[in-house]
Amino acid sequence: MERKEKLIELTNVSQVFGTSSDSLHVIQNIDLSIYQQEFVCVVGPSGCGKSTLLKMIAGFLTPTLGECHMSGELITGPDKRRGVVFQSPTLYPWLTVEANVAYGLKIGRLPKKEQEERVNYYLTEVGLLEFKKRYPFELSGGMKQRVAIGRTLVNHPELILMDEPFSALDAITRVGMQEMLRKIWKEKEQTIFMITHDIEEALKLGTRILVMSKNPGVIISEFETNYTEKISLNKTYHPEEDQDFQKDKLKLFELIS
Repeated sequence: MERKEKLIELTNVSQVFGTSSDSLHVIQNIDLSIYQQEFVCVVGPSGCGKSTLLKMIAGFLTPTLGECHMSGELITGPDKRRGVVFQSPTLYPWLTVEANVAYGLKIGRLPKKEQEERVNYYLTEVGLLEFKKRYPFELSGGMKQRVAIGRTLVNHPELILMDEPFSALDAITRVGMQEMLRKIWKEKEQTIFMITHDIEEALKLGTRILVMSKNPGVIISEFETNYTEKISLNKTYHPEEDQDFQKDKLKLFELIS
């Protein structure tokens, strides 16, 4: 994949929790660049600092050492240019689907007509327009996650950060969500940074895969893949039948193990 303009740059980033006498080095000396329209997937063992890395890029955490920049600007806190989708959809139970999706637009005081147009558009994108008057308790797990993705997209973020967004879903729903996310990434030319424990998911979605080591987390390997392009362009292509896919899957498994 041809690299576009650099969007995110992490320089010598480390994160330490605790006091000097009782400290935990979560991630250490990470240098990372994310380019526009990339789909970066991060894999690694539990506790290796994947979520910490995402939270620093989101602006929820300030690095103990090093700096995080977006488009040349220092990241000092959360920003609407960076949308976050968590493992469990954090929807407001007292709001309808459309009100949940419109929440950020309402806070930003976008004109009501434009709010309605954007909400309807993105609910259509995630296949939930007919459910816009429903409440979260009336939705399945996959539908709730689609609402969460719609709520992120409606704010037009430059970067979507996803922390294991499909891990709690059943296998069939998960495949459908992967297809939807691939379509959004492709058609909207979106930039996505996604954490996953699922090696196959990383290979099927990512254009670049980062592998992190055990604590303290460092990036021990990264490589570009094109399986998501193959899936997009050829409906009869099944990566499980591709020997290269199986080799890359084994390579990732060995690196993580």
